[in-house]
Amino acid sequence: MSYVSPEDVALAKEMDLLTYLQNYEPQNLKRVARSTYCTREHDSLKISNGKWHWFSRGVGGKTALDYLIKVKDIPFIEAVETILGRAAVKPPVFHRQKDEKPRELLLPVLNDTADRVIRYLKGRGIHPVIIDYCLKNKLLFESRDYHNAVFIGYDPQGKMRYGNVRGTMGDYKGDLSGSDKHYSFAIPGESDTVHLFESAIDLLSFATLELLEGRDWRQNHLLSLAGVYKTKRTDVVPIALEQYLKDHPGVKTLRLHLDNDEIGRGAAAGIISGLNGRYQVFDEPPRYGKDVNDRLKMKIGMMKKDDLSR
Repeated sequence: MSYVSPEDVALAKEMDLLTYLQNYEPQNLKRVARSTYCTREHDSLKISNGKWHWFSRGVGGKTALDYLIKVKDIPFIEAVETILGRAAVKPPVFHRQKDEKPRELLLPVLNDTADRVIRYLKGRGIHPVIIDYCLKNKLLFESRDYHNAVFIGYDPQGKMRYGNVRGTMGDYKGDLSGSDKHYSFAIPGESDTVHLFESAIDLLSFATLELLEGRDWRQNHLLSLAGVYKTKRTDVVPIALEQYLKDHPGVKTLRLHLDNDEIGRGAAAGIISGLNGRYQVFDEPPRYGKDVNDRLKMKIGMMKKDDLSR
């Protein structure tokens, strides 16, 4: 029976995954952001800040040994021998990642009131109850300069980490400087279900629809993905969703409400493929219109028409 000493195990555990891949499997390593990598075999396996996490399978670790065992399915002793054997032939050059400091979100000067933002959102059909909730919980602000709507995303420690700006007098859309899209605009719920949207406006539109139907709009998690993009990859899980699932391990069901266009449909297919059966996923694009806000405005129009006919 094969045997490895505790000293050999400790030595093998010293090698982190980034070091292992850069030295011995560089063809399997792909940079996806400034300090984030994935493997070419598994796009949802992300390496960052000295750790790795395989989002589609819900496993992770720090060391190359963890990776060989959990991802490559190599038996423990063989995995230790693989690392030590490669290190003996070619001593590794270590590439340890430093913990990346959170970027500082730069808020614009805020207006004393949110009157223009309130008027704008009401014009998009958003219910006053939903708007008031966002204002009271500091999820929504109005900038002083151009009176833009500013939607805020928080990390689990309650720190502002993301800001999306939507013009109230034009079509301007953008992110605040220092925004971290891992922490997009969201309204956490209490159930094991999260509803996904391309934008904050669509999220608030869905909340309004739930309210109008007499349902508890706060029960389920609501998450904006801060936009989705066309890509050649077919199994892309947006970083906002990856982070939210990591921060809310009790989530079991996802309901996708992405746009009725090529990009939205492609993004929905990518999420379903990227999660690889780990969650129960329902693709539920709006039945009418391009997006959830279109659906809301159509519903409000129908309601007003019905009221006039009575």
